[in-house]
Amino acid sequence: IRIDGKEVGFRDGGARQRRSERDLAAMRAETGMVFQGFNLFPHLTAAGNIMLGLTKVRGKSSAEARSIAEHWLGRVGLAHKADSLPAELSGGQQQRVGIARAVAMEPKILLLDEITSALDPELVGEVLAVVKSLAEDGMTMVMVTHEMAFARDASSRIVFMADGGVSAVGPPKEVLAAETTNERLRTFLARFRASQF
Repeated sequence: IRIDGKEVGFRDGGARQRRSERDLAAMRAETGMVFQGFNLFPHLTAAGNIMLGLTKVRGKSSAEARSIAEHWLGRVGLAHKADSLPAELSGGQQQRVGIARAVAMEPKILLLDEITSALDPELVGEVLAVVKSLAEDGMTMVMVTHEMAFARDASSRIVFMADGGVSAVGPPKEVLAAETTNERLRTFLARFRASQF
């Protein structure tokens, strides 16, 4: 796995030499992550959750971090919730704060792990709209999802994994084609075609 041309975990070159913890920490700082669970700090406001990494990791002043937090909260449609605690937000709103928190750090890549699985069905759309907007702006993302229609519409490349390995990879139109010869993929997609495609 390479991020911005650098192999993760090992140094580039002939001998596979593990990266130092310092190198790994620097690479992690360039990677954003949004989890299944919202993982917001319950004692911090929406803005405070976003500001924490900006001040502690990026060394921004509180004023600059607040400005960035307000920008991203506005971008995910939550400018009016900047001073709300997580308990005062719906699940979809909490997940959008989680996305804003990750993107505010200006990562080179954003990892999204089943970000809609903990949401009520009516809240899924608002979260996916934010992700699609980020994709349209050119954000590099790796997203694990069972939202097949969304994957088709928002992805430039799909990787279908089964039994711990890559089973199919390519552009959405190819991977999700009805005439795929991959039996495991065809069986998986059959469950979604009636409701999503």
